[in-house]
Amino acid sequence: MDSFEERIKGLVCQLKASINKDPKITDHISPIVLAVTFLLPSKIQLWIDQLTSLQNELFVIKQWKSEIRPNQDELLELCQGATGIICILTDSINENFLANVGRELKVVSTMSVGYDHIDVASCNRLGIKVGITPGVLTGSTADITLLLILGAIRRAKEGILAVSEGKWGPWDPTWLLGYEFVGKTIGIIGLGRIGLAVAARTIPLGISKILYTTRSSDISIDVSDNLKEIKAACVAMDQLNNKMVHLALGNSSDTDLEVQKSSLETLLSESDIVVITCNLSDSTYHMINSSNIKLMKKSAVLVNSARGPIVDNNALSEALASGTIFAAGLDVTQPEPIPVDHSLTSQPNCFILPHLGSATQETRTKMASLALINCISGILGIELAHTA
Repeated sequence: MDSFEERIKGLVCQLKASINKDPKITDHISPIVLAVTFLLPSKIQLWIDQLTSLQNELFVIKQWKSEIRPNQDELLELCQGATGIICILTDSINENFLANVGRELKVVSTMSVGYDHIDVASCNRLGIKVGITPGVLTGSTADITLLLILGAIRRAKEGILAVSEGKWGPWDPTWLLGYEFVGKTIGIIGLGRIGLAVAARTIPLGISKILYTTRSSDISIDVSDNLKEIKAACVAMDQLNNKMVHLALGNSSDTDLEVQKSSLETLLSESDIVVITCNLSDSTYHMINSSNIKLMKKSAVLVNSARGPIVDNNALSEALASGTIFAAGLDVTQPEPIPVDHSLTSQPNCFILPHLGSATQETRTKMASLALINCISGILGIELAHTA
């Protein structure tokens, strides 16, 4: 039994104790209502099913089980009177929802790191805790980010289309040429856990310089500490070739890996690969737009594995079509799903994935575990594992 399972088991035992009281003694107590807005990964769904079997006068579980997502009215109806809610990014927990869902709500637990779909300010005002699931999706999101970088810089979409459309002709020494990593500069916008993991994955491929920005002016990250974390992450990747590990660690005299904090403008103008891993907020909405995307090199690629609205889609589409930048790799868009007739989907140099960053069996199970842990903790009045 892993640590998540142990924690869930312990919390479920506490929850059982609170719902198995004699109804005659506690008939004045409002029932605990747990609302789940989606079907969880199978391993964690078993816990919900187990709890469902325990329903009585003091405990009710309501779960949305349709593959079609609920609209706002259906979401409100499902969650009406809930003590705790487990939700996902597509559920809008806004001010109007909170005003009408009922006064019993103690906790909103989202199975995501991002929480811009939740009105946190209103939750704070109403004394409602907000749980999130950071940390457990770092590796899987960094992996998909590397896939996006490779797909963009090596023109994967164009190659796939050439095969599927019968345009793969005789070998041509000048056809579909991309770029290598060796000697290139990667710029990471919002250097946190995922940004560090992305950096660690690119070092063995030959990246020579890392530029980064932090999320706010009051976050001070020492360059040497960053380099230490990047190198530690690099060492932790067992699959790395020993020689490349030594280069990343700086044990060879011919390595020139640099790590520098940078302004956004400098990062955009000097980077060959620009990776967005920052949070979505008022200050980062359309952070990449028509006024600054033109600062990027014509040979540069832009990769977004964070949140779609951080990039102005129209500006990106124009930049790709005009050759202002070389290519883009997106795991997130605005809106999601992106319409099939959107200008970005027809761009041959725009490699788009359908928000697969955390889409591994292991990661989604861990995220669901944390979401359940946060929700039960909030219901029981225990400190949440992670809060917004």
